[in-house]
Amino acid sequence: MKYNRRDFIGGSMALTSALFLKPMETYATPSSGSEKWTNGFALKIMAPYWGFNGSVTDFCKKAKDSGYDGIEILWSPEIAEELFKALKKYQLEVGFLCRGDEAFPVPHFATFKKVLKEAIEHRYQKPLYINVHSGKDFFQYQDNKKFIDFTVQYAKETGVPIYHETHRSRMLYSAPASLQYLEKNPDLRLTLDISHWCNVSESLLEDQPETVALAISRTDHVHSRVGHAEGPQVSDPRALEWRQAVDAHFAWWDKVVAIKKQQGKILTMLTEFGPPSYMPTIPFTNLPVADQWEINVFMMQVWRKRYL
Repeated sequence: MKYNRRDFIGGSMALTSALFLKPMETYATPSSGSEKWTNGFALKIMAPYWGFNGSVTDFCKKAKDSGYDGIEILWSPEIAEELFKALKKYQLEVGFLCRGDEAFPVPHFATFKKVLKEAIEHRYQKPLYINVHSGKDFFQYQDNKKFIDFTVQYAKETGVPIYHETHRSRMLYSAPASLQYLEKNPDLRLTLDISHWCNVSESLLEDQPETVALAISRTDHVHSRVGHAEGPQVSDPRALEWRQAVDAHFAWWDKVVAIKKQQGKILTMLTEFGPPSYMPTIPFTNLPVADQWEINVFMMQVWRKRYL
């Protein structure tokens, strides 16, 4: 049997990775106080459509078969009919990602409002939440504040929670840039994807504990990707070399979960390890160094064992 270069590299990487993966028990040990919580607490874990190669229907089936409670997907009216049919068939919740991408505040804000209203004011299934990529890192404070003011009021009107993601290139792209928005807008609620902040600050944020604590206190939704000082995603959270980064992220997530358990409120979480080029690749092949879906399922299972 003949093997080409891709077969050899892929097989070698798979074997090497299998020898050094961290067992689930390393991170699945229940966190302090995880055995007790106030009535009303629930954890909903969502699957990411990002990186899936297949139809929306196929994705929903795979998410259900893997044990997810629901999915998070970029809102698009073009896929609505198929999507909501699949959600009903497989009994899944849904959260939508909404955004604008224009480089100027006025058209960007107009698109943002339009997309949000489409994602909520339709005749199908009510979304569990909306996650937004809001504003731009180069917009002025007053321009970005309009996104917050609109979503706070719109969430009250519709009853659908709207969370602003801590995401590079957006309004909340770093811990220091986010601080003024958090301090001046007490109703601002977050999707905490703290991997971005690690990447931007080239650290595990050891020198910004007060800002991180404030962000955690405002968090209602988590993207559980693990970042590090030089990138937004480790190659594989089970690999020994990433223990420090993974431990840091779980320490932050422990605090988010503890708050929700004490409050007796729902916490939603998306397992958001992404495909290439978020996922590192083998040079000259563009082959990912690990299996994206497998890692996300691993993270889902760890969260269930650790927090439930």
